[in-house]
Amino acid sequence: MTNDTWFIPRGSRSEDGWTDVVDDRIDGWTHTGLRTGTVTDGGELRLASAAVERIVVPLAGSFHVAFAGSAGTGSQSLEGRASVFDGPTDVLYLGSGSSATITGSGRIAVAEVPTDQVKASTYIARQDVPVELRGAGQSSRQVHNFGTPAALDAVKAIVCEVITPAGNWSSYPPHKHDTTVPGHESDLEEIYYYESAVARGVDAPDTAEPFALHRTYASDDRPIDEFRQVRTGDIALVPYGWHGPAVAAPGYDMYYLNVMAGPDPERVWNITDDPAHGWVRQVWESEDIDPRLPYGRKNA
Repeated sequence: MTNDTWFIPRGSRSEDGWTDVVDDRIDGWTHTGLRTGTVTDGGELRLASAAVERIVVPLAGSFHVAFAGSAGTGSQSLEGRASVFDGPTDVLYLGSGSSATITGSGRIAVAEVPTDQVKASTYIARQDVPVELRGAGQSSRQVHNFGTPAALDAVKAIVCEVITPAGNWSSYPPHKHDTTVPGHESDLEEIYYYESAVARGVDAPDTAEPFALHRTYASDDRPIDEFRQVRTGDIALVPYGWHGPAVAAPGYDMYYLNVMAGPDPERVWNITDDPAHGWVRQVWESEDIDPRLPYGRKNA
């Protein structure tokens, strides 16, 4: 992978049982990381003690995490969910210096952000995850803010996940957070981990191939030009630049997990809209939220 190609197809960075590992060994990548993996009955995934804070996020399935370190020692069951389109999940924050062993059955993601500062390991229950319906009309999406400053006392990490119904645009209007302007814009790397599935209530043939679209383009003299078709397990990195839209193709719901952090002393997500497209926010004032939202448990 070179620093002018910020796309990681599923399975292209496998390591130690993990499906993919993103960290600072990628040229030009410094402030964020991500691990994705699958645990089978009787198997396990391990997290070595390191100077990183982590958030363990069940994607599909249920898990048990045994952890130890200066941030706390103990064990925590994660109820999880049937799929990423089943509403929010409970999550576990592991403070810097923690080691952990993950058992259970299903797919899991671990957001990672380098830091020497230690915050206490914390469990966030499903019912305590703030759920936000953002945008309106065809820009409607559902955000689970379990790892944002309002919900979690972390050092650097800003983590959330977004569900976008089929045919809608997300991460829109295109925006950036690649320059420090106190009170106006933050300097943050961002990871997008994607999943896509046949839309709820749609009877699709077995040959269906769910996908979504991701876009990143230059905001200054730093070159970047990414326009990708993404499928379940693919990862897009945004080191800088305008990013968006992320588009859910008709017939296919889209999910992405965002991991953000940067060099700024303040842990805050301040963005600047692309001035060519920021005006679309005004249109939302006369539109309703997509009636398909919110997504929760299918049997709820």
